[in-house]
Amino acid sequence: MTHSHDHSTTTSAPHTAAEWDDRYAGAERLFSGRPNFALVTEVDGLPPGRALDVGCGEGADAVWLAGRGWEVTGLDVSRVALDRAELHAREAGARVEWVHAGLAEAVLPPAGFDLVSVQYPALPSSPDRAAERALLAAVAPGGLLLVVFHAGFDGDVARARGIDPADYVWLADVTSLLGDGWEVHVDEDRPRDTPAGGAGQQHHTHDVVLRARRSA
Repeated sequence: MTHSHDHSTTTSAPHTAAEWDDRYAGAERLFSGRPNFALVTEVDGLPPGRALDVGCGEGADAVWLAGRGWEVTGLDVSRVALDRAELHAREAGARVEWVHAGLAEAVLPPAGFDLVSVQYPALPSSPDRAAERALLAAVAPGGLLLVVFHAGFDGDVARARGIDPADYVWLADVTSLLGDGWEVHVDEDRPRDTPAGGAGQQHHTHDVVLRARRSA
């Protein structure tokens, strides 16, 4: 499974492509349709290149990048989400390549992207750390890895809602693999532009943002 996923807005975590399809099919639109604030903050003004949007969902980030001249690949495990993303791109006049697959299973060009963006992911954890390694392997020399999670995530609250944090990749799992050949430019908590969560739900007011450049 590969997906950008707001843990604050679900009562049980989808684990399969069919479950993700069901979650998307249950709402006319699951997310806002606006690009993620951290992506805009970190990427706006950079010279465009090749970008991979991991867990692209309904396509807001991918369309925003394409509109700024990036050559974008949007990756998602949900066919329903990708159908909506394709429609969004057509309506916006944006050109995006859509890939229906999980990250670990996807056939992607090695070191093929100048930007790999992962916004609030629900990447499956595995003993061989396949998802984390696939993220790093996709970044070209000189390229950027941008990973954004919710700050202050409460594991006890998650487990009460049927989400076991041990099933997923977290920021520390990614940063632990950033050894020689990586330069960390940003690793910080910062306020969100709009807190996540609705009435009666856990609100996330801050993000933790990792931006790292592959130097070799």
